[in-house]
Amino acid sequence: MGLADLGRIDEVIHGRMRLGIMVYLADVETADFTELKTVLEATQGNLSVHLKKLEEAGYVAIDKSFVNNKPLTRVSITEPGRNAFKSYLMALGNLIGGKG
Repeated sequence: MGLADLGRIDEVIHGRMRLGIMVYLADVETADFTELKTVLEATQGNLSVHLKKLEEAGYVAIDKSFVNNKPLTRVSITEPGRNAFKSYLMALGNLIGGKG
């Protein structure tokens, strides 16, 4: 294993902010934008850019609606996103010497 697994590291997930989003969503399934912004200590613009990249990869789904006339953006991990995250964790574990 080891360096052979370096190529299996998903660049879409690997960035610190996107990894944080995936870790959080893997646990809670769905979160609203403000919740993610708070737990990740992100700016609105930075979080938006990273969510868009994950959405384009099909790893998260973004649902925009209104509640009491206020915009609400909810983000959910998709099944392909969950699978990609599991593969990412396995590749990372193999890279650092674990069994995956």
